[in-house]
Amino acid sequence: MMNLQKCAVIGTGFVGATVAYTLATSGLFSELVLLDANRAKAEGEAADISHGVSFAQPCAVYAGDYQDLADCGLVIIAAGANQKPGETRIDLLHRNQAILQSILGAVVPVCPDCILLIVSNPVDILTYMAGKISGLPAGRVIGSGTVLDTARLKYLLGQHLRVDSRNVHAFIIGEHGDSELAVWSSANISGVDLPDYCRVTGKRATPESLDEIYRSVRDSAYAIIEGKGATYYGIGMAVLRIARAIVRDERSVLPVSSLVTGHYGVSEVCLGLPTVLGRNGVEAVLDIPLSYEEKKQLQSSAAKLRGLLDEMGLEG
Repeated sequence: MMNLQKCAVIGTGFVGATVAYTLATSGLFSELVLLDANRAKAEGEAADISHGVSFAQPCAVYAGDYQDLADCGLVIIAAGANQKPGETRIDLLHRNQAILQSILGAVVPVCPDCILLIVSNPVDILTYMAGKISGLPAGRVIGSGTVLDTARLKYLLGQHLRVDSRNVHAFIIGEHGDSELAVWSSANISGVDLPDYCRVTGKRATPESLDEIYRSVRDSAYAIIEGKGATYYGIGMAVLRIARAIVRDERSVLPVSSLVTGHYGVSEVCLGLPTVLGRNGVEAVLDIPLSYEEKKQLQSSAAKLRGLLDEMGLEG
């Protein structure tokens, strides 16, 4: 039987280790298993986190093997290969496909009822691959999608309008990458449409300023990587938010990546769309209103991802 109080993190690099730390100190799980191709790395991270657990809520954190994942409710995959000099994107995707096949070939037999959460990039492509490789129901194979991108949008728009970002309601959807788009047509501040909020408060949100915010969101990772070499804190908190929605059966709406089947004229691709998340994974994918231009941008984003899948021979 699936135990949603037990979570596994596979891959303990910058992202995986930060995800593990964030989850272990959240009080959400009672058991956290860390796996890595480098067993010593997983053991070191588990020990380091465990030494601080007494400052948080009880959580057993340990390095394990695949058999330790039996009855695990949530399996988070943060493992993957980095691009080598001169390597094409397709070559890199094929290497990551082989890594996923190896991981999932060991995971699925021991916890066939788990929910898979893919965090490794390119997350939309790898989420689609994971669904095909694992054979799990589509609703139980999820990618982190544009959850972090959306949080970045809310933060930057909140800064621009001088309002609490928690009261900003707007989405980044599509690919977690260069073709993602901001849904400005339905953006609002606690239910007040963005143009009306600006009119009432005397703030300005011109097309130029909104485009600048969008570009800052889209290019955030590049700027952070240039400054510190990698991004990991934001995604760690985003994964916690996704995990909380699942474990607590919140039915929260988050733009995770999952298999799209007919929404906005798009099919057989995984990308970030507002999704109701609960104990069983994806409860529903929502067709929020989009302007004509936004719909075209989303379809273009999906076509880009579908093109990469076709190049790899992963036909729908």
